[in-house]
Amino acid sequence: MKARRNKKQIPSFRKLIKTSKVKLENKLKNKQFKQQSTLKKYRKEQRKLRQAVKDAVSKKPIPLENPKEKRPGKRIEREEEEEALPLDMMDEDDLQLMKDLGQRASFLTRDLSSSEPVHAKKRKHERIIDKYEKIPRTLQTAPEKELIHLLPIKDESGIIPQTREKPVTDSNKDEEDQEEERELEEEITEDPIQELTIEEHLIERKKKLQEKKMHIAALASAILSDPESNIKKLKELRSMLMEQDPDVAVTVRKLVIVSLMELFKDITPSYKIRPLTEAEKSTKTRKETQKLREFEEGLVSQYKFYLENLEQMVKDWKQRKLKKSNVVSLKAYKGLAEVAVKSLCELLVALPHFNFHNNIIVLIVPLMNDVSKSMLKTFLCLRIKEVEVKKDTEDINKPKKFMTFKEKRKSLSRMQRKWKKAEEKLERELREAEASESAEKKLKLHTETLNIVFVTYFRILKKAQRSPLLPAVLEGLAKFAHLINVEFFDDLLVVLHTLIESGDLSYQESLHCVQTAFHILSGQGDVLNIDPMKFYTHLYKTLFKLHAGATNEGVEIVLQCLDVMLTKRRKQVSQQRALAFIKRLCTLALHVLPNSSIGILATTRILMHTFPKTDLLLDSESQGSGVFLPELEEPEYCNAQNTALWELHALRRHYHPIVQRFAAHLIAGAPSEGSGALKPELSRRSAAELFEAYSMAEMTFNPPVESSNPKIKGKVLQGDSFLNEDLNQLIKRYSSEVATELPLDFTKYLKTSLH
Repeated sequence: MKARRNKKQIPSFRKLIKTSKVKLENKLKNKQFKQQSTLKKYRKEQRKLRQAVKDAVSKKPIPLENPKEKRPGKRIEREEEEEALPLDMMDEDDLQLMKDLGQRASFLTRDLSSSEPVHAKKRKHERIIDKYEKIPRTLQTAPEKELIHLLPIKDESGIIPQTREKPVTDSNKDEEDQEEERELEEEITEDPIQELTIEEHLIERKKKLQEKKMHIAALASAILSDPESNIKKLKELRSMLMEQDPDVAVTVRKLVIVSLMELFKDITPSYKIRPLTEAEKSTKTRKETQKLREFEEGLVSQYKFYLENLEQMVKDWKQRKLKKSNVVSLKAYKGLAEVAVKSLCELLVALPHFNFHNNIIVLIVPLMNDVSKSMLKTFLCLRIKEVEVKKDTEDINKPKKFMTFKEKRKSLSRMQRKWKKAEEKLERELREAEASESAEKKLKLHTETLNIVFVTYFRILKKAQRSPLLPAVLEGLAKFAHLINVEFFDDLLVVLHTLIESGDLSYQESLHCVQTAFHILSGQGDVLNIDPMKFYTHLYKTLFKLHAGATNEGVEIVLQCLDVMLTKRRKQVSQQRALAFIKRLCTLALHVLPNSSIGILATTRILMHTFPKTDLLLDSESQGSGVFLPELEEPEYCNAQNTALWELHALRRHYHPIVQRFAAHLIAGAPSEGSGALKPELSRRSAAELFEAYSMAEMTFNPPVESSNPKIKGKVLQGDSFLNEDLNQLIKRYSSEVATELPLDFTKYLKTSLH
């Protein structure tokens, strides 16, 4: 029988399979719950028994109740009432029992574990005592654990109750933790941290930043020296994107972003890395092949994590929510996001063939959805030089169609179909692997792109002529005007002239309109019979409105317009118009900065070569009909042939040496050879190139000035490399060369800029 019972208790293997692990755990918990409930009942009855015995000894017949439910106030009242009861009110049996208990003093010293009855008359008490005395006692070493009853689980066998132990807080541990915290607070108060001054803080930050830079440089050098062996160091370098030191966190993160970008550009292969198949993973390979696979796998994974980090930086900037554990301020989010976007753009340009290039496009393109006019200026970066404008985009570069199965079946044999299929498969793979696209496909892409750009430009011209986007539109039209279809020329010129005549445009925007109009007319517009005299008139009267300060905003546009309007259209320009423009340009050169004067004088030199009869402006004795009218806004009727270029003599005494050379060269008649000719570095450059080459944007002399002091002769006088006496000598030397005293404003400017 025992063996059978044991077999029933141990579940079979089949039963274990059917019974889930959760059910077995529930059954075990149910069993433990039942055991605990029986123990609780046993302890409760034990307490009641002890209380009954104590009451019997102390002659206080109190009913067996839970001592926790008792209240001290009621108990005291009950004791007073019991003490107040007289003995004559008690029953005879009770009095006799109390007397017998008083005579038997051994009751107080008797061992309660013995099963000897107290009196034979009370059979009920005897049975209760015997029952509890026979149960083995267990010592309670650990405190009782309270259970929390959860929702039951129902299965095939029935409802299974669920319980969980209530966590017990140890008061001793809490006291120890509080004592430790007090000790730490005392230590902190005893040794306060010394506050650093601003200078000390800056020095400390500089040291930290230098250490981080050296660490970044060491990791980058190790990766570049052997990428396959040190690919794991990319992870260490990428972990610095989470720099937590608030003093250098922003700077270090920017440096790491740029460093990783340059590393990926250098170590990334020239092909796309595809994931390995299960068959390729299971096959055995050589050590070199396995090493290459590990390198490619690590490179792709780190490149992916790096792109995810950049994406998160952009998202943080968009959300503008400060993280709790972040050490970067909200203001720094914008700088980090800018560096991240620039790095993404660099990677897209440098690695268009590599993995995740589509993901980068998806991340960058939504950022263009902005009302800022700088977004529209990105169209100017399109490198589109030619498009197919004669045909529709649908007719351009029709893709090669492969034969269908029905066509192959009709015209080819079974063996030919097999070879044709293999040939088409190979051709598709070659097209996918080809990095550079064909010229026809590129032409189609350029045409479709430019059509979208022109639709955007024309929509703004038609519906938002007073929008701040108009300057970017006009600048874009000026660049791509030679690619516009001839059908739109008439309407576009009318719109541009209307914008100029409205007076709502700034001088710079009106210059863009003029530039766009002449770009249209210089290309396919030659076949059109259009008189652009109104655009010449507008440019002629706009020249004196140019900004003569440090910005030089419109001078570069004017130089480009003059090249298109006068030099390239020399056959359509009259001599009177050329004379008027040369005279006004020389007058303008007196008022602008040196680099602008050089560009304007270089344009004047080209015009004198293009129109040789304009040399009459160098002869003061020549006379013609009428009087020169400089205030007249029509270049054809201002009688410019009756004046002379006296401005060149003033420019010959200019403080800038290159302006002096150009002025002397033009006075001599702009010769190509001889003593009056220019040096090759000046004569071979265009006006726009000279304007950029001699820019004074950094508020320094360009070219730098040499000292007249023999002690430091040949050295450049810039910054702190000279004394005040050398500065005075410099001013005196310039004064003697130009034969006039320098203006007071220029003397102050010279001292402040050089100091």
